[in-house]
Amino acid sequence: MNKTQFISQLNAKDDVLSPFLVKYIATAEGKDGKTYLNVILADNSGEIEARKWQGAELAMQRINAGDIVIVSGKINQFQGRIQLIIQEMSKLDESQIKREDYIQKAGSAPEKMFSELLAIVHSLEEVYIRELLLSILQDFEISRRLKIWQAGKSIHHAYQSGLLEHILSCCQLAVTLAPHYKVNRSYVIAGCILHDICKIYELSEGPVVEYTEEGKLIGHLVKGLEIVDHYAAKINNFPYSVKTHIKHILLSHHGEYEYGSPKIPQTSEAFLVHLIDLMDSKMSSFEQVKKADSSTTHWSGFVKHLDRIVYKSQLPTFRDFIIDENALDKNDSKVLKKESKPKESTNASALANLLKDFKVES
Repeated sequence: MNKTQFISQLNAKDDVLSPFLVKYIATAEGKDGKTYLNVILADNSGEIEARKWQGAELAMQRINAGDIVIVSGKINQFQGRIQLIIQEMSKLDESQIKREDYIQKAGSAPEKMFSELLAIVHSLEEVYIRELLLSILQDFEISRRLKIWQAGKSIHHAYQSGLLEHILSCCQLAVTLAPHYKVNRSYVIAGCILHDICKIYELSEGPVVEYTEEGKLIGHLVKGLEIVDHYAAKINNFPYSVKTHIKHILLSHHGEYEYGSPKIPQTSEAFLVHLIDLMDSKMSSFEQVKKADSSTTHWSGFVKHLDRIVYKSQLPTFRDFIIDENALDKNDSKVLKKESKPKESTNASALANLLKDFKVES
C-alpha cells in the first residue's frame, strides 16, 4: 500500500485515510469515566497524538506498539494543537507496506557520518587514544549498531542513526572548542565518542525502542568502562593513567550527582565533554520540538523535558534598513538647517545689536 498522507502535511479538519506506525498505545479513562484509546502514531515525517473514543478495549487486543495500521479519521484542533480522532484502525501485514515510510532518520547518511568520524579520529595526536578509538569503531558489530541506533528512547536524538549523529556533532564541536580553551583535544574527542556509545547495548533496535535487560541492570555508563578496559587490554603497554582519565570523563559526563553522574567533572577535558554533550542534546531537542510540535501558532505546547514552551518560527532578520520616508524628510531638513550659514550670520548680527550700548564699569 502506497503512503500518500504524511503527518507533517496534516492540518485541522483534514480527513485522514492512511497507514501509520503505532509508537505508543494504551487505554485511559476520561472525565466521564469512559475508557478511550490513547495512541501516538508516526511516519518518517513526524508523530501525532491520536484518540479513539469507541472500541478501545477491542483495539488493545488486536494492535501492539510497533504495528503498522491503516487509520481512518479526522484531524481535530484541541487546546491549540492538532490531534487525530480515529474512527477505524486495523493492522496491516508487512507485505503491504514499505518500512522506510515510517522510520524517522538522521539528516545525513550513516556511512558519510561514520567516515567523517573516522577522519577526526585519524587526526588525533595522542597515539594510544587514537589506537583505542579505532579499535572500538572498527569492531564490526559496534560499527553496525552505531550506524543504526537511536541515542534515546523518545527525546534525545530519538530516530534512526541518531546516536551516530550526536557523537559526530559532539566531536565537531570538540574540534573547535578544545583548542579555544587550550585543553587536550585527544581526550575530549575520546569522551565525545565513548560517552554514549554503549547505548547500542542499553537500548533495543527500533522502530519502537525499549531498554534492554543490560540497559536496565547495568546502563551505558558502566558498560562504557567495560569497553575501554576490553579494548585497551589489546593494545601493548596501554598507559594506566590515560585509561584512568578516559574513564573519569565517561563517569562524569552527566555533570551533576542529581543527574545520575557517579562523579562530577574534575578535569577541564571532562567538564568540556559534559558541556558539549549537554549543548548538543538540548539543541537537538529544540529542533525536534520545532519540527514535530502540532500546535498551530508560533509557540509549541509546554515541553516537559525542557520545562518551557518553545518559539518555533524563524527569528526576524533584516538585510537592509527600513526606510521611513517621512522621517527621512525631517532629518534632511534638520541637516539643511544646521548647514545654513546665513541663519548663523543673522543670529550673530542680532546679538551684536543688543550689546552695542552695553558698558562694563571698572
